[in-house]
Amino acid sequence: MSSQPDRATVPRTEPPQVADEVTTLRSFIDFYRATIRRQCEGLTPEQLRTPLPPSTMTLAGMLKHLAYVEDVWFNVRLAGNEPAPPWDTVDWAADDDWDWHSALDDTPEQLTSVFDGAVAVSERILDQVLAEAPPSGEGALDRIAVRAGRRGPISLRWILVHMVEEYSRHAGHADLLREALDGATDI
Repeated sequence: MSSQPDRATVPRTEPPQVADEVTTLRSFIDFYRATIRRQCEGLTPEQLRTPLPPSTMTLAGMLKHLAYVEDVWFNVRLAGNEPAPPWDTVDWAADDDWDWHSALDDTPEQLTSVFDGAVAVSERILDQVLAEAPPSGEGALDRIAVRAGRRGPISLRWILVHMVEEYSRHAGHADLLREALDGATDI
């Protein structure tokens, strides 16, 4: 195992301990986005594609999966848009884990680009939705997404809490994968 890599190039800000609900939720999402990027930073294409058996999960697949998750919840559900590329042409019936599997053919630059692009779109959509809320900000988190989920209508609050859950869960996976690859434990 190698020495701990320097991951200072991916900035990460601790969420505030006292803030309004929107700021708190967005700060946690941003924190975990940065955590995922840190765990992938500086790895070779082979390392990004390396699973930790018995799981088939890889950091490459995780980056692409989280880009897909960003698109689904903010672009498709919240804003009501059609899926963005590359998700718009995927045959999900043929491979419901296409995001994870296809990532093994992508370069680190492609993976980072699709992830960063999806995050940027999500942030623009979220900024727009919040700007449309009353000046007091009251009720912004109660806004209902344009497209319902499998169980019915979804609030912006639910989407943000779900994104914290999705990212924190995968950040734990990323911690294990990264440590197995090169011994890095300082995220």
